[in-house]
Amino acid sequence: MRVIIMGCGRVGEQLARLMSGEGHDVAVIDYSAEALARLGPDFKGRRVRGVGFDRDVLLRAGIESADGFAATSSSDNVNAVAARIARSLFHVPRVVARLFDPERAEVYKRLGLATISSTTWGAERIRELLTHADLDAVRSFGAGEVQLLEIEVPLHLVGRSVRDLSVPGEVNVIAVTRDGRALLPMLGTSFREGDIVHLAVLSDAMARVEGLLRLGEGA
Repeated sequence: MRVIIMGCGRVGEQLARLMSGEGHDVAVIDYSAEALARLGPDFKGRRVRGVGFDRDVLLRAGIESADGFAATSSSDNVNAVAARIARSLFHVPRVVARLFDPERAEVYKRLGLATISSTTWGAERIRELLTHADLDAVRSFGAGEVQLLEIEVPLHLVGRSVRDLSVPGEVNVIAVTRDGRALLPMLGTSFREGDIVHLAVLSDAMARVEGLLRLGEGA
């Protein structure tokens, strides 16, 4: 995948390292030579110095053949402009813009831009850790609306079925790991002792999951 990352701050730098390490063709744009230098000599991607929404700079980064574009600078306005140019002018298939002000998310959505709000995600994650410490999410989706949980099946559910731990639209058992092998369960699949259950849960339904699992009761 050919990816352009606009902004080489902490997020952009980490994203660039991750995607380059996975074998993607990565180009990083930043007006600061010092920021680009932080990628280090082991970085296999390209460094392009310049303003991230300048047409010539984008062309030097290879935007005409890019599969993805991530605007990760510290400015919402710059990210929005760069993302819109990538989407509307160069028709990049996948465009994501970092967003600090969550109130702008709906506006950007109407413009056809996918956004990631670190403010919203961070607040949601802190709330989860404070209020549902026993349910540590291994991954979040969107802005934290859906959480992926992993938990060893409690004893009171051994012999019970997946149906007993499912709430349509709120809690779904998406996989079970048993003896080191994963399986896709049906509603009638019975839990066994030692099973690891993988749940997709709405953040608003975390209290319901705690009730189903009887966390805090010593079960």
